Formats: sequence, C-alpha cells, structure tokens
Amino acid sequence: MEIPLLDLKVQHDAIQHEVLAALAEVFESQVFIGGPKVLELERKIADLCGCRFAVGASSGTDALLNCMMSLDIGPGDEVITSPFSFFASAGAIARTGARPVFVDIDPRTFNMDPDKLGAAITRRTRAIMPVHLFGQVCDMDPILAVAGAHGLAVVEDSAQSISATYRGLRAGSMGTAGCFSFFPSKNLGGIGDGGMIVTNDEALFERLVTMRNHGAKPKYFHRFVGGNFRLDPVQAAVLLVKLQYLDSWSGKRRANALYYDERFRGSAVETPHVLPQCVSVFNQYVIRAHDRDRLREHLTHSRIGSEIYYPVPLHLQECFRPLGGRAGDLPHAEQACREVLALPVYPELTGEMRAYVADQVLLVAGKGEGVAYEGADRSRSAAAVH
Repeated sequence: MEIPLLDLKVQHDAIQHEVLAALAEVFESQVFIGGPKVLELERKIADLCGCRFAVGASSGTDALLNCMMSLDIGPGDEVITSPFSFFASAGAIARTGARPVFVDIDPRTFNMDPDKLGAAITRRTRAIMPVHLFGQVCDMDPILAVAGAHGLAVVEDSAQSISATYRGLRAGSMGTAGCFSFFPSKNLGGIGDGGMIVTNDEALFERLVTMRNHGAKPKYFHRFVGGNFRLDPVQAAVLLVKLQYLDSWSGKRRANALYYDERFRGSAVETPHVLPQCVSVFNQYVIRAHDRDRLREHLTHSRIGSEIYYPVPLHLQECFRPLGGRAGDLPHAEQACREVLALPVYPELTGEMRAYVADQVLLVAGKGEGVAYEGADRSRSAAAVH
C-alpha cells in the first residue's frame, strides 16, 4: 500500500467534470483579469467568514503583504508573530522593511502563546500577526485584549485554517483583517497560487483593493506604490466549485483525526491538542515523537508520506540572523521543530489506509515515554470535542 501525505488527484477525479465546466466558462468569456468569478468568490468567502468585505489576492503571501502595506507598516515598525510557521508570516513583515518580533508558542497547540505578548511590545510595535496553524485558531480573546490595550492592528494569518472557528467565530474574522491561502495543499486549494483577505473595516478594504492594483485609483493614477496582487478568474472558478465541498471535506478530516487520536491513546505518540473553544479543520494532523526522524524513515520505507512542519524556527533562519535570535531563545518552538511530524489526514483516506498509517506509527513510536513539555496534558484527544 502506498499512501501519500496528500492526494490531490483523487480529489480532482471526483469533481473534474464540474471543474472543467467552470474553466470552460472562463475561457469562453475571455475575462482573465477580475470579472464576475472573482467577485462571486469574494462575496462567498466574506459570507463564509461573517465579514463585510473580501479582497482576492494572487497568493496567501501577497494577501499578508498587501495587509502590511495597506496598514502603512514599514521601516522602524515592529510586528509580533510566531516563530513556528511557514516563512510567509515573517517574510511579509520583513518585505515592508519592518522588523518581525517572535514570541514563543503554546507547546500544546503550536500556536502563539498570548502570555508572551506583553513582554514583546515596544513603542515601535504596530501590529500582531497570530498564525492559526494546522487548522486551529489561536486563543484570540487574550490576543485581542492585548492589541486593544495598546492600539495595535491584528492581522490573522489564517492560511491553514479556512472555516475553522473560535467561540463560534470564523478564522480571519476577529482581527483587523484575516488572510487566506488557496495553495493547492490547503483545505480549499486552487490549481496554482491564490489568496484572500477579509475585513470589516471599509476604509482598509478600499485601500486593499487599490493596493493590489499597483496603488492605482482611477486607472493610471497611482495613490500608492502598490503591487500586482490580483486573484485571477481561472483560480476563482475552480475555488467556487471546491467551496461547495469544503464543509464535507473538513468533516472527513476531523473524522480521520479522531480515528488517529483513538488509535494513539495511551501510547508515546503525542496527538494534537484542540482547545475546547475551537473547532479545527485539520489542514495537517501533526504528532510529536521523541525519535521523530527514525519514525519518518520507517514511514518512508513503508511508503507512507509525511512531512516536517517545520524543521527550523523562523528566529533561527539564516536570513533573520541580523535580528539576533539565538538557539534557546524560544524553547517551545525549537523543541517542536525537533519532534513534529505530519501524517496523512486528507478527506479521501480509506479506513484501510488510515489503519495502516496508525499501525506503522505505533510500530516505531508507540512505546516508551511520551514527549515531555511544560503543561503537557494527555487527557484530551484532539478531535473528541467535536
């Protein structure tokens, strides 16, 4: 049996007639910049998130960058974010000339630890960028409280967590703005790069729309130095098809996560921890294992796909060396990088496939001591609260 980390072909096979029909509609229209497909997707994503406005973007990265630029964040400013994330989170901050400031993670959820925020704020701090990692929203109430007390913008990096909820509110809807990625591996993935920004701030919305088109309003009259951050109708058409299936696919991911939780219960495998106020969409199912690299080698030999998200924390990346980060500064993020491993959790996994994955994980990592970190609690399964 061969089980990839993600199988996009099996997803496509089930909906290919709808996808091809949607693409044919775009080709027939010959509208390849903007147009009704993009507007329809923006409206539907805004509705999904419970927000007034949505702005398509050329990628999740460009969605974050547009937000930073539209909030006029630049040289001399600081933005607080997580060191345990895909590079785009900190990269979008740095590209404006601002300084990314990293705070350590909650070792249970892998998300930003709100208790670390206060000590990181300086007179230069302009915004907080919480990252809703692996499909679970951060603990937003204390983050928003800190932001409100200091007059800071909150840009939610929701790239991995579209439709996830926190106290019934959707990812991306609680801060100043929320940013999504439609990279093909996401729960709602396109056939290339794409992204979206949601907000309830009308003035910010207007600036985001202008900024994504080289800062021009009207055409050829440039208010700002913006960029080409537009979402194209080809991506929008495919995403409109897939959006109909998002809730079903997320439910199947949760079912697969719950199966793994039950199989790994009582073993040395640390399963994902989902806060009781959250509903995760499990863009990734990430376990901890002391001997992670040996486990991954075994899974590879057993023809099971896996991935390390992420092998190096952002504060120790070479390009951020001038920021002065050192090993030991953010111990929970650094420990996570040594121990995490993502397993296949995509909706089309069969019962036989997920049983094989669990069997092989337990064969190598099922015995011995579990991972130890401050606040570890093995009493809760990741998906049982759903």
